[in-house]
Amino acid sequence: MAQETSESLTVSAALTLKDIAREAGVSLATVDRVLHNRPGVRPDTVRRVQETIARNAFQPHVAAAELARGRARRFAFVMPTGANPFMQQIEAYLGEMSAWLSARRLSVELINTDVFDPSVLATSLEALSGDYDGVAVVALDHPGVRAAINDLVDAGTKVVTLVSDVPSSRRHHYVGIDNIAAGRTAGALVGRLVGHKPGKIAIIAGSQGLRDHAERIFGFNQVMASEFSDLEILPLLEGRDDDDRSEQLISRLLGKHPDIIGLYNVGAGTQGVAKALTEAGREKQIMFIAHDLTAMTRRLLLQGTLDVAISQNPGHEARAAVRVLLSLARNEPILSEQENIRIDILMRDNLP
Repeated sequence: MAQETSESLTVSAALTLKDIAREAGVSLATVDRVLHNRPGVRPDTVRRVQETIARNAFQPHVAAAELARGRARRFAFVMPTGANPFMQQIEAYLGEMSAWLSARRLSVELINTDVFDPSVLATSLEALSGDYDGVAVVALDHPGVRAAINDLVDAGTKVVTLVSDVPSSRRHHYVGIDNIAAGRTAGALVGRLVGHKPGKIAIIAGSQGLRDHAERIFGFNQVMASEFSDLEILPLLEGRDDDDRSEQLISRLLGKHPDIIGLYNVGAGTQGVAKALTEAGREKQIMFIAHDLTAMTRRLLLQGTLDVAISQNPGHEARAAVRVLLSLARNEPILSEQENIRIDILMRDNLP
């Protein structure tokens, strides 16, 4: 069984008015005057208190409501093991939310596990029952995983699927992009950018068991079949989002098919794919599309090895998942800005 790790991102103690007063170097009475716009406070002191409040994302009314509950809420984020740069970005953004979380008496813990193995993932989810108010999970769409999610929901835990959905489960919400649309976008770009050259198109994914990958493949094939039927699509490869495995698979494929003119990487493992293209001397010959903007994909775009990155915002997804879980825990409506995660088409000439 793959190793599972857990890491706490924040302590559960909430900020108080005394904490704000101490950090700003003023009395508790002064903080109260500033909060209620009362006279008798010098302008520079008002500014210092307001800056302290803003820096700590402190909201006294929110904090008071959470304190009245008597205990902090605990959320778990079940994330993939391994060096997936996009998932690491999500984890980093969760770490940056510590002040916001603390002001609301929330703690978020990372649970890293093998999301490609349904039995390991299901076991990881089952172990969370009764310990957390909410769970966000990057989930494999598999009967065992669906059952584990349903058991959590039945036990009263709020469950959100993140990046990859399990729509047939009783999860409360999905946070992520429209992956069919992302796949269709990739298909349209591949078809147009390879031009009218005859040749073959390769596809590599992490796993068809991941709903986001399956939906991207569906959207991609839909466009290729309807608009670019003259291009031959090679059988799908599964690299499990691993650089070494992806490199080996693509290297073998390039050796068998010298007429490949386009390549779509549905998930992670982009560095391994790029290395295979470079070692074969074909990085400038094959039109290469992948997902997500990371330091590595930015470098590949600038080098010209990668032609297009279809990007989603990891910070938005991290924040949206926490906010959706909090709204569900409070029985509040989920706001539209928590749901709408857009995709961006990035090339070397329009990098932000």
